[in-house]
Amino acid sequence: MIKLVISGCCGKMGLKILGLASEDSEFEIVGAIEKEGNPNIGKKLSEVLGAKKPDIKVSSDMEAAIRKGNVLIEFTSPEATLEHLDIVLKNKKAIVIGTTGIDDVGMKTIALASKKIPVVFSPNMSVGVNLLFQLVKEASEVLEDPKISMTEAHHKHKKDAPSGTAKKLAQIIKDVKGKCDIPIESIREGEIIGDHTVVFDAKFETISLTHHAKSRDVFASGALVAAKFIAKKGKGQFNMQDVLGLTRY
Repeated sequence: MIKLVISGCCGKMGLKILGLASEDSEFEIVGAIEKEGNPNIGKKLSEVLGAKKPDIKVSSDMEAAIRKGNVLIEFTSPEATLEHLDIVLKNKKAIVIGTTGIDDVGMKTIALASKKIPVVFSPNMSVGVNLLFQLVKEASEVLEDPKISMTEAHHKHKKDAPSGTAKKLAQIIKDVKGKCDIPIESIREGEIIGDHTVVFDAKFETISLTHHAKSRDVFASGALVAAKFIAKKGKGQFNMQDVLGLTRY
């Protein structure tokens, strides 16, 4: 059984992950972490989730939780993620990082940590989005000289723009095409879960590739798949293409 710690447990993603993990017999939730001052600290998870289990309390003590756990799932801020990564590294445990907005310095820190511990780091845990990555690469290889543009839309609370997924899509295209200008329109309104569209406008035809997330469950379930994958691995940095057995980009 995988002993799981969930950071940002009372946020929208954290609650989804908690709900799905509590119903999965492969997981035992041993840590539910929130930042100091969160009103849920000290409450039983069963109260927070409105369910009979799990019966542990929300805490701000990451160090104690990590000592009990095998894998940390992290969907918080870049600053908190890197702070928690240091604790995971010190305790030689595994981590799944779904946090977006991490800068180049942060990415280098993650890469260095992966030389000693197993890390899954992906801007998007959705199976469908990772298929979109593959389709975008194939379209970039086949279409000779299209005009390429991108639109991404998320809820009004999302701070980073463009999204980590949009940046990843742009990088996939640039890796194939070389230096090219890819305009990205970022929309922040309402409670949109996540939409991404890449348009390839060629001379005689236009191809639009779109992914629409119906629910945060798609990201939460992907994070749990990643946790099962990383629990069996030694040191190294992996992404969702590795987790899903897709071609890596």
